[in-house]
Amino acid sequence: MATPELASAIDDFLDYLRVERQLSPHTLDNYRRHLTAISEQLTELHLAGWGELSVAHARGLATRMHKQGLSPRSIAAKLSALRSFCDWLVLNGRLVANPAKGVSAPKQGRPLPKNLDVDELHQLMNLDESDALAVRDRAIMELMYSSGLRLAELVDLNLNDVQFAERQVRVTGKGNKERILPVGRMALDWLQKWLSVRPELAGPDEPALFVSKQRRRITHRSVQLRLAKRGQQQALAGHVHPHKLRHSFATHMLESSGDLRAVQELLGHADLATTQIYTHLDFQHLANAYDQAHPRAKRRKDEE
Repeated sequence: MATPELASAIDDFLDYLRVERQLSPHTLDNYRRHLTAISEQLTELHLAGWGELSVAHARGLATRMHKQGLSPRSIAAKLSALRSFCDWLVLNGRLVANPAKGVSAPKQGRPLPKNLDVDELHQLMNLDESDALAVRDRAIMELMYSSGLRLAELVDLNLNDVQFAERQVRVTGKGNKERILPVGRMALDWLQKWLSVRPELAGPDEPALFVSKQRRRITHRSVQLRLAKRGQQQALAGHVHPHKLRHSFATHMLESSGDLRAVQELLGHADLATTQIYTHLDFQHLANAYDQAHPRAKRRKDEE
């Protein structure tokens, strides 16, 4: 249990993030979880308030979490939350300097995102058009793959966010940033089909584009479960989840265009480095093609 002074400062910081930065409830929950865990560990180290936090304490936290078996990714997330929090404490005169600034987590290998190939996408989306829920699921998958939407962006869509004449969709991404994305013909066709059966599931005053059987906005969890179910029904090898469709969009766009900046804009990445992970996927694709096609790349039978 954290001391009242430690807990009170966290509450003030979360109020700032909610009001001033307008961060999503999901992001606020992550900050609260990470900072609460850190404050509880600091209480065990007999710190009464954040003003006592030192560089040695911050480094000790990283070491302590590592010994507790936390993954490098989890440690990095907690330290990132602590750095942001300490920056805010400095701005508000509660700390002289940020003691977590130079503290880093153990190195972690960055896993490459997995994507579906074109044949697998066709297989996934081969659904029964006579069922309203199947039409909705197909429209969701087509739109996510067509425009590279995040799960939260898809769930938050309202009816007036889709402009059929302009073939565009307006989404609100991280940090409450709005962007306009193109929508492909196939996705538009399935959105029209969904809108024709949507009254079977949606109440007359419901603004959400996608709704559930409960006649209200579909939840993040429902989309995750539906996509996983569709992947199993269509006998796909790997687990199908919303981000896999976003990864597939990014990978196929980069393979076709080679325009990293355009893909960055479409995905809504603030930092190009976040998008550059897809260059590794693209390179793997090119390397495999090279190995298969280039005469000098093929090994002789006596070398196999």
